[in-house]
Amino acid sequence: MMLEEDAAEGVTGYIKHHLTHLTVDVGQGGFWALHLDSVFFTLVLAFVLILLLSLAARRATSGVPGKFQAAVELLVEFVDDMVKDTFHGSNKFIAPLAITIFCLVFLENFMDILPVDALPAAAKLFGVTHLRTVTTADINTTVGMALGVFLLIQYVGIKEKGVGLFFGEWFTAPFHAHGFFKVLLAPVNFLFRVIEEAVRPLSLSMRLFGNMYAGELIFLLIACFTLGAALNHFSTYFIGFWQIVAGVVWTGFHYLIITLQAFIFMVLTIVYVGIAAEKH
Repeated sequence: MMLEEDAAEGVTGYIKHHLTHLTVDVGQGGFWALHLDSVFFTLVLAFVLILLLSLAARRATSGVPGKFQAAVELLVEFVDDMVKDTFHGSNKFIAPLAITIFCLVFLENFMDILPVDALPAAAKLFGVTHLRTVTTADINTTVGMALGVFLLIQYVGIKEKGVGLFFGEWFTAPFHAHGFFKVLLAPVNFLFRVIEEAVRPLSLSMRLFGNMYAGELIFLLIACFTLGAALNHFSTYFIGFWQIVAGVVWTGFHYLIITLQAFIFMVLTIVYVGIAAEKH
C-alpha cells in the first residue's frame, strides 16, 4: 500500500517522507527538536513489555509450564547464566537489567518487520503527516540508551571499587609502573581511559542505529519497486511478484538482524559493566 502523495513525488520523495520524524521544536536549533514518534513508540513498547512479563509472572506455575512461560524461563536462565559467567560482582540487578534491555530493544527492532506504509497511513487518517515506527533507527534513541548504560558503568565501578580506586585507575591502567614512571605514564593512561570510556556509548549507539536504519531503508527501497505503477500494465505484476519475493527474503533475514542486534547490545552492556567492576 503506497501513499498517493509520496508516489506523486517519486522514489526520492517517498523515501524522504518515510525517513522524516514527527517532530516538535522545544527550543532554538536542531538539538531541541523532539521526535514525538520515537518517544511514543518507546513508551508503548515498554508498556507492552511490562504487561507481557507481568502476565508471565502471574500465570507462572510450578507444574507443566505453558509455551509462553517456557519461553520466558528459557530466556531468563540463558541470560542469568551469561551474567554469572561474565559479571563477578555482587549486584543482583544486572541480570534483570540485561533481560529488560534485550526484550525492549528486540521489540523496538521488531517494528521494522511491519509493512512500511501500514502505520503511517493509519496515522494520516488522524492528521499525522509523518510517522516513523522504528525507534532504534533514530540516533537519539540509541544514544539515549547508550548513555544510560554509560552512567550505569560508572555507578557499578564506583560501587564495587570505591571512589578512590575507581578514579585512581584512570591514571594507573593500562600501563602499570612505580615511582617516577608512574607519574610519567599517568597522562598516557588518562588519555587511553578517556578514549575507552568514550568508545563504549559510541559503539553501542552507532552499531544499533546503523543496522536498523539500513534495514528500514532496504524495506523502503523494496516498496519502491511498484511505486506509482499502473495496474493495467503486465510489467507491474511481474515486478510485483519479485517485490514480494524480495520482501519475504529480506524479512526472513531481518529477523536474524533484529535479534542479533538486541543480543549484541545486551552482551556488550554485561561485558562493559563486568569490566568496570573488575579491579586492575
